[in-house]
Amino acid sequence: MDYVDTDILIQEHEGRMLQEILDGEGVERFLEVEEVIVSGLQVVNSIISTGGSVIYSDKAMNTLKQNGQIIYLHVPYEEIKQRLTNISSRGIVIMKGHSLQEVYDERVPLYIKYNDAILDKEIEQCISEIIGIRELE
Repeated sequence: MDYVDTDILIQEHEGRMLQEILDGEGVERFLEVEEVIVSGLQVVNSIISTGGSVIYSDKAMNTLKQNGQIIYLHVPYEEIKQRLTNISSRGIVIMKGHSLQEVYDERVPLYIKYNDAILDKEIEQCISEIIGIRELE
């Protein structure tokens, strides 16, 4: 399978880093660009890695759902908090005045809404399960 990272596609399309888009044009513009990029994907036999904010776009999520399976890789909040040491420069969509915990709490129900499968194990186990899901098609 091929691998597509939509954050990289957004950066290539805009000619700048995610955080630069957020700082220069704001969250709403970033979400618009993300929706256009994800909704316009034309790939087959591919794993698509999206940024977490794609979940805010019904259009993008429905496009992804029509073209494949959505697998929610669940990670507990504490682990995400540990991983995000560069939160102010990484290009994370956080509405002004919201904390990382609030963003997490807001997104989890949306991830659950759109998923076809939830994986919440160590990465090696997740890979094995993804391969198993793929073999069922």
